[in-house]
Amino acid sequence: MRGPHNIWRLIRTGATFERTGAMKIALEALDAPRSLRITARVLGWPFKWLGYKGDPSQPPVLRALTALGPAYIKFGQIMSTRPDVVGPDLAQQLRVLQDKLPAFPTETARAIVEQELDRPVDDLFSEFSEPVAAASLAQVHKATVRGSGDTVAVKVLRPGIERQFLRDVDAFYLAAWLIDRLAPSARRLKPRAVIEHFDSVVQGELDLRMESAACDEFHANTEGDEGFRVPKLYWDLSARRMMTTGWVDGIPFGEVEAIRATGIDMPDLANRVVQSFLRHALRDGFFHADMHQGNLKLAPNGDILAMDFGIMGRIDAYTRRVYAEILIGFLRRDYRRVAEVHFEAGYVPADRDVEAFAQALRSVGEPIFGHDASQISMARLLAHLFDVTERFGMETRTELILLQRTMVVVEGVARSIDPAMNMWQGAHPVVETYIADNIGPKAVIRDLRDTAIVLSRFGPRLPDLVNRALIRANAGDTEPDTAPLPVWLWLLLGAAGGGLLVALLELVAG
Repeated sequence: MRGPHNIWRLIRTGATFERTGAMKIALEALDAPRSLRITARVLGWPFKWLGYKGDPSQPPVLRALTALGPAYIKFGQIMSTRPDVVGPDLAQQLRVLQDKLPAFPTETARAIVEQELDRPVDDLFSEFSEPVAAASLAQVHKATVRGSGDTVAVKVLRPGIERQFLRDVDAFYLAAWLIDRLAPSARRLKPRAVIEHFDSVVQGELDLRMESAACDEFHANTEGDEGFRVPKLYWDLSARRMMTTGWVDGIPFGEVEAIRATGIDMPDLANRVVQSFLRHALRDGFFHADMHQGNLKLAPNGDILAMDFGIMGRIDAYTRRVYAEILIGFLRRDYRRVAEVHFEAGYVPADRDVEAFAQALRSVGEPIFGHDASQISMARLLAHLFDVTERFGMETRTELILLQRTMVVVEGVARSIDPAMNMWQGAHPVVETYIADNIGPKAVIRDLRDTAIVLSRFGPRLPDLVNRALIRANAGDTEPDTAPLPVWLWLLLGAAGGGLLVALLELVAG
C-alpha cells in the first residue's frame, strides 16, 4: 500500500486545494513565507484540473478538506480551534467539521446496530432518532433504552470509513518518506514516527470497543471532579462499530454567544477548560486528546460535559514530572531550570550549550508574559519555537505528540470563550499543586515506599537470585565459596526487611 502510487494522492491533494481556491487562503492564514506561497502556486496550478471539485456551495478551505476525506477533516477540526493562527473567519468556517457534516441514512445506522448487537433495534430501544450530529468518522442518534427508559446517545461508525481513513494515512506515510529523503534537516522531527503515532491513534478510534473502555476509565477517573462530567457507558449496548453512553444536555462550546447569554463567568469558564485538561494529564496520566468545541458542552448547572472518547492520551509518571517541571519553569520564568530539565530528560543533545538554550527559551517565553492573547501572534510564536528547537537539534518526542497537540486545541477552545485568556496564568494553580505533591520530600518518600513494596515481593526468590549471583562471581567455580543461607532464613529476611521498610516510610510520610 505504501508504494509510489501514493504520489498520485499527494498530487491530488495539492490540486484539490488549488482547484477549490483554498491554496491561497490557507497559505495566507498560516502566514507562510512569500517564497513558499509562490512555489506552492507555481507547482499547483498546472495540476489543478486533477483536483476534486468538492461542494461549490461551501467556502474554499472547507470545500477542499471535505472533498479530500476524513484524515484531512481531522486536520481541519484542529485548525478550527485556532482563530489566533488561521483567523476568526476561517476558524468559524471550519467548525462545521466538528459535528455538522452530512449524515448517512438512519436505516443504515439501524442495520449496523442490529448487526453488532445481534438483536433488532426495536427490541433494544423504544425510540431511535434521526442523526443529531455527524462528524468525520461517526454520527450520533438519540435513543431511549427499552425497559429502563434511560435516554442515551448511540454512536455509529460511518460505513466503509475504515478503508477510506487508512487510504489517506497511507499517503501520509509516503509524504513522511519524501520529507526524510528530500529535507534532511527535518529528520529530527521524526516524520515517520509522527505518522505511525497518528496511525495507531486512528486504529483505536475506528474500534469503538476501545473508545468504550476509554469512556469507562475516564468516567471513573473524573467522577469526583467538581465542575467536570463524563457520561456513563452502557457496556451491554456497545460493540466494535457502535457504542452507547448516557445522554447529556447542554450548550455546545461552539455556540459562544449562547453560553455568554447564560450569564456565566466567561474568563472563569475558559480557565476551567484549561485546568481540567492539565489536571487529567498530570494527575491521572490519561486525558481527553480531542477536546474541540464539538466534543464539549456547558451543562445547565455550569459543569463542563465531555463527549467522544475516540482519541485519548497517556503519559507515564516520569514524563509527567518532566513536563510539569518544564511548565513550572516557564511559569516562574526560570529559563535556566527549563533548559536543565530538557538536558536531564535527553530532549536536547548533551553536546549543546545549556546557557545558550536557556537564552533561546527566554526569547520564546518572555513575549507571552504581561500580555493577553489578543497581543500575541501564536503563529509567529510557534514559528520561533520551531526555529529554536531546530537550532538545538531537539528531536520530536512521539510520546508527547498528543499532549502537545491537545494543549494547542484546548488553548484554542479557551480563547474562543475568553479572547484575552492567557494559557500560562490558567495553568499555574494546577501545575503548582502537582509540583507540590509530586516533586519534593513527600514524593521522594512515596517513591521509596513504592520501591520497597516491589522489592518485598521478591522475598521468595531472593535465595535463588543470590545463589546465582555468587556462582557467577566465582569465575568458573560451580559452587559459591560460602555456603548459601537456608531458604527459610532468606524468606524471613526478605519479608521482614521489606515490611519494616514499608512501615517506616509510611510512618515518615504520614
